[in-house]
Amino acid sequence: MTDADLPVPLSGTTLIVGPSNVGKTRLTARALTAWLERDGPDGVVVFEFAPEVERDGRVLGGRLDRFVTPPAEAWRGVLDAHAPRATADSPAEAADLAADNARRAGDLFDAAPDDPRAVFVNDATIPFQTPDADPARLLDYCTGAEVAVLNALEADAIVGSDPVSRAERTALSAFREQADRVVRLDNDG
Repeated sequence: MTDADLPVPLSGTTLIVGPSNVGKTRLTARALTAWLERDGPDGVVVFEFAPEVERDGRVLGGRLDRFVTPPAEAWRGVLDAHAPRATADSPAEAADLAADNARRAGDLFDAAPDDPRAVFVNDATIPFQTPDADPARLLDYCTGAEVAVLNALEADAIVGSDPVSRAERTALSAFREQADRVVRLDNDG
């Protein structure tokens, strides 16, 4: 595989953003596949934060393993995540669900290997949808890796004034500031 064939550069930090169902997870899976083909599974860390929500017969979001099966040698931290805005009946319930995601994601961060070579994060803002969750925890972890590929929702869904959306925008802004590059995917192809 040549550099021109790579879905994203396999060095530094890439943030993939866009609305739901435009291919963020698929592009992250392609980057993971390219890394595995080129460098193998040693030092690979996969954080899976994507909730899966079905709406009108369509799955919104989804996990990387729909597109790639990480090898057993790769470390995987999988969060059975809530989708606070999509499933809560009130802003208070959404905030509670977001806080639960953040708490359980913290356990995954604690369990992750200390020296990753490559980090792949699906739905990176999910653990940071509450005001007291600090995205620097994930960003600092990614800094030590040769490559980090993160994806995150960037759409109208997070423009609200509710606490979950405000916190998610803050996290997304922090990710944008630290990324070496941002890849924006849109519905128009």
